[in-house]
Order: sequence, then C-alpha cells, then structure tokens
Amino acid sequence: MAAKGGKSGDLREACVKQALAIIAKDGIDALSLRDVARRLGVSHQAPYKHFPSRDHILAEVVGRAYAGFAAYLEKRSRSDDPYEDLGLLGRCYLDYAQKHPLHYQLMFGTPLPDPAEHPEMMDKAEHAFATLRETIAKLPGRAPAASVDLDALYAWSVVHGLASILQTRATQQLGIRKATIAEATAHTLSRIGAALGRPRN
Repeated sequence: MAAKGGKSGDLREACVKQALAIIAKDGIDALSLRDVARRLGVSHQAPYKHFPSRDHILAEVVGRAYAGFAAYLEKRSRSDDPYEDLGLLGRCYLDYAQKHPLHYQLMFGTPLPDPAEHPEMMDKAEHAFATLRETIAKLPGRAPAASVDLDALYAWSVVHGLASILQTRATQQLGIRKATIAEATAHTLSRIGAALGRPRN
C-alpha cells in the first residue's frame, strides 16, 4: 500500500480517503485518527504528521465535498434568461444531492469543525454559496446585497428542504404517489421563480 512506506503526500491522501470510507460505513462518530492509522496499517502517530486532530481531517473531507459541489454547480447548463438560469442551478443542486448523498450529508447534515479554526473549509463552502448569490443578483430589480442574500437563503432553504426529503423514505411512508414525486422538482423550482418575481406567461 502506498501509505506504508510511501511518499508523505501518498499518506495524506490515503488518510483522507480512509476517513471518508469510515464515515460512509460507520458514520461520522466513528471517525478517529487512530482508526484511520489502524486501517491503513501505519503507526498511530503517522496521520498526525498531516492532521493535528480529528477535526482537521474532518475539515479536509468536508472541504473537498464543498469543492466538488461548487465545481459541479459551475459545470451546469446555463441560460440567458435569469429565471431559467436559476431553475437550472436548482436542478443541478438537486441532481448533486441525489448522485452524491454522502457528500451532501457531510456538507449540510454534519456538525462541522469550528469554521474559525478551519478557514479553508469555509472558503470552499462560500464559493458554492457565491454561485447562488451571483445567479440571484442577475434577476430583475435586485438591489442591495442584503436583499440578494435574503432571496438566496430563501431559494436555498426550499431546494435544500426538497433534497433532504427525497433522501429519506418519508414520501413512501406517507403514500405520496410516484408521479407526484416526479413532478416535485419542476413544481418547486417554478414556485421559487414565481416567488422571486418571474413574470407569468
């Protein structure tokens, strides 16, 4: 294994990958640097050369999730119509949540390490939010930055709510028809557009 007697960078990467594997299999509470070392077959102290604490390796894992999320949003389809563009961003968000449930849960359903202690993690998170803010700012009549942020928080909270619901079995347990669930994305995004001033056709 590269982590055993390999280059320092190899061990760092191996630690990050193993940390994610532990979280995926046993949950966030199971993560520890000692367990990472044990699974990699290295000394208990080896991971500490790269990560001073459990929070540091968790911040790295979460930061990478945010970076991947932001990159995914950047690659989305675009439209010259600002409301259509907002809808495309919303679809991309929901698509990411469906395809990458573990990373989505890490970003939005995990108690994060102290942001003040891990600014790089938050830089990547802020980049993702900036994509939404910039898209909202292009809508007609958007004024001060505070107003843009309020609208961005509104759109985010609605789409996040739908993404979170669709990751559970709640809709099945409530007996909601599959046809209704299939229409939920388009309906939700249409409602967001209307709430933010999209003219009626």
